[in-house]
Amino acid sequence: MGFRSAFPMLVCDDLARSLGFYRDALGFVVTYGFPAEGDPVYVALELPDGSKLGLGQVAPDGKGVHGRPQRPSSGHAFELCVYHDDVDAAVAELARLGHPVLLAPADTPWGERMAFVADPDGNPVMVAAEPAARD
Repeated sequence: MGFRSAFPMLVCDDLARSLGFYRDALGFVVTYGFPAEGDPVYVALELPDGSKLGLGQVAPDGKGVHGRPQRPSSGHAFELCVYHDDVDAAVAELARLGHPVLLAPADTPWGERMAFVADPDGNPVMVAAEPAARD
């Protein structure tokens, strides 16, 4: 049997703060939380199109169950692209909610309109509109 599906999992310094971004600002829906009772240390999220994302609280010792560090020594380890029909309106709303805009909306040579905002851990999140969504 081959691989069936994949989804990114992001380690967060403050899971509740990251949920405020991914769930409340970007519209992901929580589909699973662990543990079932109390504050979660991991949640699975999904967008209406079926796109999935996992968020996990950084472990107290900074290592995952695999035994390796959960944070890179420099730079960022994660970028996410989310599509929206109106990049300008979406980025304006994210900025209003206090999320830093890293790159203002602009048209690209390949036909998309895109911008970048930062999630609560500083990871770049691209907000883009496919050319067909802008016509």
